[in-house]
This record gives sequence, C-alpha cells and structure tokens, in this order.
Amino acid sequence: MPKAIRVITYIDGFNLYFGLRSKYGRKYLWLDIEKLAHSLIVKPNASIQQVKYFTARIRNSPAKEKRQNQYLEAIETLPSTQLIFGKYYFSERECPACHHKHKFPSEKMTDVNIAVNMLVDAYEDRYDLAYLISGDSDLSGPIQEIRKRFPEKIILAAFPPDTKSWELARVANNHFMIGERKFARSQFPEKVTSKSGHELTKPTTWK
Repeated sequence: MPKAIRVITYIDGFNLYFGLRSKYGRKYLWLDIEKLAHSLIVKPNASIQQVKYFTARIRNSPAKEKRQNQYLEAIETLPSTQLIFGKYYFSERECPACHHKHKFPSEKMTDVNIAVNMLVDAYEDRYDLAYLISGDSDLSGPIQEIRKRFPEKIILAAFPPDTKSWELARVANNHFMIGERKFARSQFPEKVTSKSGHELTKPTTWK
C-alpha cells in the first residue's frame, strides 16, 4: 500500500477574495473552502488534515462587516478548518495632485501568520504536502526556507484568479492557477446552519 500523504491547505483570505472579485465579480464569494481544498487533491492516497484560513475582520463599513461575519460563521461550520486573524488598519495618504488626505484600508499580519504556521507545522511534522492558496510574493522567502530545511516536504502554490506570482512559482515544488470550475463546484448551499443554530443566508449581493 502507498504511504498516506498528509495535506494542510493554507489560504490567504484577502488574496483569494480580491482575485475572485477581479475575475468573476461576486458570484463565487460564498465559497466552501474545504470543498475547494479537497478539489485540489489529485493523489488518491492524500487526505486533508486541516485547512487554515487567514484573514482580518474589516471595520468602519457595517454592510461589509455583516457580509463578512456571515461568511466567517459559515466557515466556522467546516469541521477541518481553522480561522486565523490578522489586523485591519486604516492608513492616511496624501494625493500628490490635490494634497487631499484619504484613509485607505489594509490588512496586516496575514503573510506573517501564514509563514509562521507553515514553518511550525513543518517542524512539528504535521504535513507531507502543503497547498498555499495565495499569489503573495512575500511568502517566497518562507517557502524557500521550508524547502531547504525539509526537502522531503512538497509545497504547491495554487494561485487564485489574476494573482500569479513568478517568485512563488519559482520557489514552490510546483504551481498552478485554480480554474473557474473548481470555484463553481465548491460553493456553500444557499442557506447554512451556524454552529449556534441560526440560519446563515448567502448575501444577496453575492448572487
């Protein structure tokens, strides 16, 4: 019998969100990330041990906060998924033309959290194969270190739409772009029952 391959999938939530929005609008945002993770596996002896979803709670936009909270509650119903949060900040920038100051949102710590989790999980021998769903080139350094220190572990870069990173492609064992069919087949049902028992409905703007 072939040896069982343990898989952990690491998902850069904002990177995935903006890739989907850029390519397909809102129609695939009600995404069951465990279904997506399972759909990426091609080896019959490979099995998902865990899915880690990295994001930050948005602020100062009640409508967006409500949609995100609904989605995060839906994710919390998935048995093998862990949510890991960074921070959401507003930074002030000045327009060089009119000198008016604007506040721009940004999320922090996601790339650091992903790097730390991938490294710790490698040191504690929790996976044989890791899928990284991200196109963030800042993660190329940690991937290089993992491959140097744990050459027996395989890391695959799975790029969301419109987010390919040549740096990640260079340092990973292999890479590919996730196709539309996988997103279409990995959607939550229209209504999901939360862990606390109330009904979560797909946001109307995501249809």
